[in-house]
Amino acid sequence: MSRLVWDLPVRVMHWALALATAGAWLTQNLEGDWFRWHSWCGYAVLVLVLTRIAWGFVGTRHARFTAFVRGPRAALRYLRGLVRGDAPAHAGHNPLGAWMVVVLLALLLVQAVTGLFANDQIMNTGPLFGYVTGARSDALSRLHASLVNWILAAVLLHVLAVFAYLAGKRTDLITPMFTGRKSEAAVPPQEAIRASRTWLALLIAALIAGALAWLVSHAPEATLSLF
Repeated sequence: MSRLVWDLPVRVMHWALALATAGAWLTQNLEGDWFRWHSWCGYAVLVLVLTRIAWGFVGTRHARFTAFVRGPRAALRYLRGLVRGDAPAHAGHNPLGAWMVVVLLALLLVQAVTGLFANDQIMNTGPLFGYVTGARSDALSRLHASLVNWILAAVLLHVLAVFAYLAGKRTDLITPMFTGRKSEAAVPPQEAIRASRTWLALLIAALIAGALAWLVSHAPEATLSLF
């Protein structure tokens, strides 16, 4: 028997964000002109991250930041417990996993936002390039480029941690992110959720996507000058 822990919006956003991030990285590194697809992947990342942040305040029990984000001391205690082999089980994110969620969301948010103002020094500009000076766009472009390595490192650490849990603790963190369910032994009855409230997540995502579309469509015309 199992109990529901991860709501449908959390699961969809998790995998959609992984795909959008991979797509943004791939379209930046492929030969040829993939900028349009890179931009669409960036839009998807931004909408998904902002929706997930909002869901962290109004979502279901284990999706809320107040339910899983703890201070550095709690994270260190949990790390010591992992080393000793007596770390307590958590129905949702553990304190270390919680900080990984926060770091990844922050990195992806900054990456997506800087991309809106960036340029490639050739012919392509972000949709909001017209709002900033060329010098400011260049600075944001450098930040946009440098963050890629930090994001890749964070993603790699996240994946390694998931497989370390599987190999070392025999704890499967992958399947629940598809099904939303964990065993009864891992989830006390009072910590299970009853519904996903998907309609609310869809409404939030639609509002954010609409606001972004309006902002992009009303942005000043970009003029990239190399001289």
